[in-house]
Amino acid sequence: MRFLLPLLLALPLCALAEPESDFRAAREALRVGNLARLDKAVENLQDTPLEIYGANFQLRARLSTRATAPIKAFLARGDESPVVDQFRGDWLKFLGKHQSWEAFADEYPHLVNMDDELACYALQLRQQSDDAGALAEARKLWFRDDEMPESCTPLFERARKLGIITDADVWKRMRLALEGGNISFAKLLIRQLPKSEQFPAAELSVASGNPRRYLEKTKFENAGTGRRLTALFALLRLARQSPQIAFARWEKIANYFTEEEQRYFFGWVGFAGAQSHDERALLWYAVAGDAALNPKQLAWRTRAALRAQNWHEVWSSISAMSPQQQSEGAWRYWKGRALQQLARPAEAEELFAELSGEYNYYGQLAAEELGKEPGADVLSAASYRSSVAEVEAVQNMPAVQRTLQLYRMEMRTEAAKEWAWATRKFSDRQLLAAAEVAQRNEMYDRSINAADRTVSVHDFNLRYPAPYREALRENLDKHGLEEAWVYGLMRQESRFATRAKSDVGAAGLMQIMPDTARWVARQIGMKSYRKGLIHQLDVNIKLGTYYMKTVFKQFDENPALASAAYNAGPARAKQWRGMQPLEGAIYVETIPFDETRDYVRKVLSNTIYYSMLFGQTSQSLKQRLGTIEARSQK
Repeated sequence: MRFLLPLLLALPLCALAEPESDFRAAREALRVGNLARLDKAVENLQDTPLEIYGANFQLRARLSTRATAPIKAFLARGDESPVVDQFRGDWLKFLGKHQSWEAFADEYPHLVNMDDELACYALQLRQQSDDAGALAEARKLWFRDDEMPESCTPLFERARKLGIITDADVWKRMRLALEGGNISFAKLLIRQLPKSEQFPAAELSVASGNPRRYLEKTKFENAGTGRRLTALFALLRLARQSPQIAFARWEKIANYFTEEEQRYFFGWVGFAGAQSHDERALLWYAVAGDAALNPKQLAWRTRAALRAQNWHEVWSSISAMSPQQQSEGAWRYWKGRALQQLARPAEAEELFAELSGEYNYYGQLAAEELGKEPGADVLSAASYRSSVAEVEAVQNMPAVQRTLQLYRMEMRTEAAKEWAWATRKFSDRQLLAAAEVAQRNEMYDRSINAADRTVSVHDFNLRYPAPYREALRENLDKHGLEEAWVYGLMRQESRFATRAKSDVGAAGLMQIMPDTARWVARQIGMKSYRKGLIHQLDVNIKLGTYYMKTVFKQFDENPALASAAYNAGPARAKQWRGMQPLEGAIYVETIPFDETRDYVRKVLSNTIYYSMLFGQTSQSLKQRLGTIEARSQK
């Protein structure tokens, strides 16, 4: 791996402090409405990378349809920064709300980032010349499981009045809302039904609060559509807790439901059963017959088939997916595996050959199916280096300067937006130059972000950086941990941002949960440990590597199981084992938590690449995945 080069843009601390102070002062002045203080702070931001933010703050403080000249001047700055497009979007919403359609029509074509509110304002504008077409497009926006912005309401109301959105569409959207757990919105939809079909909204609350009790106490003889829908909602909630209990309750009331509703129930109990690894999941899916299954239901039908080693059903379930879903790496790989088992090797090889050219978990597995070393060209790809001129061209861009400034101010969200905007149209060589700038300035997450996106020209040293190797060495040796696996985990956990903090409280380079950190500190006798130390590099590494070793030993020294335990907890990792030994790749594919499943795949894929870059002897990915022993019956 390359050594960290001197920071290209290291500024004196005093030079950093003043723009930061003025930026924060301007933002606070905008919040409290102090225009004089805002203007003073913005004046101080002139000739700094953050000047555009100051101009944005001033315009927001004086937003009015009567003061358009400075707004037009600001928007004329084009694609200089994401704050311009964000302001353009907010300005368009202001214009739409005030029905200023001429100004809206002039500015709308320049918008880059769309959202539903603006889409509906644009359809309101279109209504003036093409009412039918606008309402037909509005109907497509109708089928959501949550409320849409107020700008959509006039469109939906007119579409309802004209019969473009039908009663059946209202019932369908209510079902979507209940599937998404959005009970309050489902209650609002009841009002849009004909009077004769409306039902007490309170039933939804009862079914949500205690679905088992609702199903036991409610009478379903001659039940209307609303009550049957509520019962199906209760059954879905119960199935998430226990598919077995939901099915047992269903058997007592199934005759009161239509054939379509019966198939609908079995599609969902099959889904819940597959996620909880219930062996009856495939039987339930089979009873669902030709029910329309959504992508998640089809994915879990496939995963249930994998657990059962039913390769024909794996192939059949994947074949039932949309072309877009089938194009995902997971389903190309598993379809290839199914074709192998079904004695169709030529078709399988064709899928694997195409997939093996991709630098990811499934590409690595596909390469191994073909007898190749996954990512065998990584070392040659790692040899590319950007020229001095290419690096200087990127580092001198105002947006990159702003990213660096915001990053130093620990405004990582804003920095990430600037970075994404600045690099969104970059060529491979520009992306690698940008990654070089970011890595030299210790913005490893942005460096990885850029290097990961190259298509033809690559630098794997930038995709897989290895900072802090000296800091890690003592702990790696002490615990006998594989360096490549530790780096594979850290890359996925924090992208090497020492101040990273997750939504659930995991912190630091190795993203340790506070309770875990306290437990480890007690185990290793760190009596001086306190919460604030979790972000300290040496402490975070000491705690994280000890915990990695703990779960590694606890889970048969299998890195797939250990990675799952590190992310989701040891109890869950044990629970996800099968009743019979499982191929490691099938264990990983059938992890019920989307986040953990993706996490384990990426940690192991990262490990393979780090092992190559470190010049270390590497097991194949399949060897690392191994065989997962059956769950203990105790």
